[in-house]
Amino acid sequence: MKRLLEKKTGHLAVYLILIGIGFVYLYPVVYMVVNSFFSAADLTDPSVTWIPTELCLDNFRKAFEALDFAKSFGMSLVMSLAPALLQTMVASLVGYGLARFRFPLKKLLLVLILITFLLPTQIMMVPRYVLFDQYKLTETAWVQFLPAIFGQGLNSAIFILVYFQFFSSYPKALDEAAEIDGAGKLKIFVTISMPMAKGATILSMLFSFVFYWNETYQSGMLFGSAIQTLPLQLQSFTLRYEAVFGADAAGTINESISLAGTCLSILPLVILYLVFQRQFVESIEASGITGE
Repeated sequence: MKRLLEKKTGHLAVYLILIGIGFVYLYPVVYMVVNSFFSAADLTDPSVTWIPTELCLDNFRKAFEALDFAKSFGMSLVMSLAPALLQTMVASLVGYGLARFRFPLKKLLLVLILITFLLPTQIMMVPRYVLFDQYKLTETAWVQFLPAIFGQGLNSAIFILVYFQFFSSYPKALDEAAEIDGAGKLKIFVTISMPMAKGATILSMLFSFVFYWNETYQSGMLFGSAIQTLPLQLQSFTLRYEAVFGADAAGTINESISLAGTCLSILPLVILYLVFQRQFVESIEASGITGE
């Protein structure tokens, strides 16, 4: 009886901790969604807290127009999906090379790759901007694509290490058997290694896409005003709102309209997670990565 009581008490403690953690994560999201439907009258009415008197869908219309959603969404999709694909391809090649081949200074190279992840983006931003400015590449998509192609995309070190860990784990006998059958190194990589690394590939693609989608610091500096993604538009939402609806409309913008814009900017990521939820969880379990 005592053991059963201790077991139930332990379960209760775990549930309380999980509920607390869930509350901390979910409260801001619920607050954002609920308040995005508030009208101006509900916002100023202290008696209205969680349930609006009416659903004010006009907030989303105004936010949609202010964000220039269709164009910004298309630009965000291109500037996130393309470098995510490139980064995944390069990370898989680098990880495979580090895991399956012996060459001088390999351990030093692994340490340098890890250091690139530990260094804050702000430290590398000035020399990177100077480099791209010298070659007249600022305010172009190449500032996003070239680092991904050369293994220096957003948090590339994570994905290189994920692939390195996976390719180091399966037996080399598979590669040797393929070599006996006449397969070259590239064919082994494409036909044997990559199909086995499905979990690492899904994880790399999803995380890369989210990283590039949410990135605003580097993009805002390198893109300038030439390329405007949804997060960048949201960052200057008030200015965009004034530009669309006129300077006189600045006084009409309220918290609900701003929150509606935030909802629209994260909606594609929510849909992405809902569609690939099973693959996302399976890839994390297979790769051993618990989050970033």
